[in-house]
Amino acid sequence: MKAVAVLIAIALALALQTTLARFLVGGTAAVDLVLVVVVYVALTSGPVTGMFAGSLAGLVQDALSSGIIGVGGLAKSVVGFVTGAIGQQFIVTAALPRLLIFLAATAAHAAVFMGLYVLLGLRSFPSPWAAIASQAVGNAAIGMIAFTLIESLPGVVERRRMRRRL
Repeated sequence: MKAVAVLIAIALALALQTTLARFLVGGTAAVDLVLVVVVYVALTSGPVTGMFAGSLAGLVQDALSSGIIGVGGLAKSVVGFVTGAIGQQFIVTAALPRLLIFLAATAAHAAVFMGLYVLLGLRSFPSPWAAIASQAVGNAAIGMIAFTLIESLPGVVERRRMRRRL
């Protein structure tokens, strides 16, 4: 059941990323919703699930883009695995550690992604620091909102059931 929820979350993030982001931001995404889902899955399910979610989401995202297939999958799988390992080793239930995880995961994803393109000699990235910083802040904001909403949902459902019983 959990695997189905992960697949649905990845599919929704891919759909939102490929359709709504183009209308809202004008063709370039200020956030990477797929990376947010991968980090969330890694933090809640562990490194192996994070790695599989990252590789699946990254490969599908690569197939939908015009880049080389596999670079995004490798970058997201590395980030998913490392994030899941950090999530198991440290307590990341408070807001500040989660915020730092989302910021660091976005920076690590950009480093691996851009590093592979540069190592392969396919692209160069002249001073991408502002874009990476803005994407990290956007990913962290959406990730924090997602954690808050998802963690509050069981309480909302339970309170609604209690009101119906009264």
